[in-house]
Amino acid sequence: MTDTQDIASPDTTRGPRQVIDAGDTRYTLLGTAHVSRASADEVRELIDSGEFDAVAVELCPSRHQNLTQPRSMDDQDLFQIFRQGKAGMVAASLALGAFQQRVAEQSGIEPGAEMRAAVQACRRADLPLLLIDRDIGVTLKRIYTRVPWWQRAGLIGGLVGSLFSRDTVSSEDIERLKQGDVLESTFAEFAERSETLYEPLIRERDRYMALRLAEERRDPPHRHVLVVIGAGHLKGLAEHLSQPLPEDPGAERAELEATPPRTRWWKALPWLVTVLVLAGFAIGFSRDTQLGWQLIAEWFLINGVLSALGSAIALAHPLTILATFVAAPLTSLNPTIGAGFVAAGVELALRKPKVRDFSRLRRDVSSVKGWWRNRVSRTLLVFLLATLGSAAGTWIAGLRIADQLL
Repeated sequence: MTDTQDIASPDTTRGPRQVIDAGDTRYTLLGTAHVSRASADEVRELIDSGEFDAVAVELCPSRHQNLTQPRSMDDQDLFQIFRQGKAGMVAASLALGAFQQRVAEQSGIEPGAEMRAAVQACRRADLPLLLIDRDIGVTLKRIYTRVPWWQRAGLIGGLVGSLFSRDTVSSEDIERLKQGDVLESTFAEFAERSETLYEPLIRERDRYMALRLAEERRDPPHRHVLVVIGAGHLKGLAEHLSQPLPEDPGAERAELEATPPRTRWWKALPWLVTVLVLAGFAIGFSRDTQLGWQLIAEWFLINGVLSALGSAIALAHPLTILATFVAAPLTSLNPTIGAGFVAAGVELALRKPKVRDFSRLRRDVSSVKGWWRNRVSRTLLVFLLATLGSAAGTWIAGLRIADQLL
């Protein structure tokens, strides 16, 4: 049996609450403002009251680690990040962190202070801490795969724009952070207009957190759980907890963690491009040897120059720029390796990040210049911009070959 109670407080500094009885467990949902000292104080006060025997927070393991171990990036193997194709996700997380850093500097309050307060208060009270939110990387991937391809450039542009377009965070952005986290506030404008974006960003996470709470029910169950979430998730989570949840919540949770696989034609596209380019060379030579060599020269020149230009914009080492120029035309014909991977590997060999680069990383990326000053973030830029340049070169050179043959 599920019972729901709304608790209204005349104190406007306190967040909205909702109490839900689900089976033998009572959940007190506390809607917090992510940029608010009052919310952090309220969380401490409730946990220290001794009323609860467990606390659930809107954090995933990776964000919990960043919160409690801010130097965790020091242990990252950059080469493995590039090889596993995670450079884009790491760069996006750093961009979100840069936005958060600017909010902290402008408002004097670190976003997520109430989550940090919950973690620290749980340690003092020796209470179980339940991490119930979905991993931020999974959410980013599901957002990216759910929206149509023609809208993805807008999302990436919005993320980059939040970093490079201004150094001052607007009052509207801070107001959004009072309702949702950094990820939500960054994409809020798009989510309001796009149902396909709103679904993985908000609704899926509401459902995911309800499923995680169901998984955490024990025998005997927790008597009273304090659930600390952003105010924007209060209504959705309450609705899910008020309804019967599946007996096997793990199965549905796994579905919400899955990333839709690429379609077959998308997987085949790089190989198709390779076949078409090589066929173009062959046709050129069959018509005229000089034409064949001209097509090869243009392919190498266009692809190499644009990819090397990407490395140069990232202020890569001169030898990295040269290596990118040589590698890009060849890697574009081999879908198993990319020009960005080669460029980043050479840059790492020539300019290996130092301890201070990792220790200053999150502060450095809060400014535009910092991305180029820090060796870690600059290597990420080398990878991303060299990859982008090679992709542009592949299509431009490919269309050039087609134009000369048709």
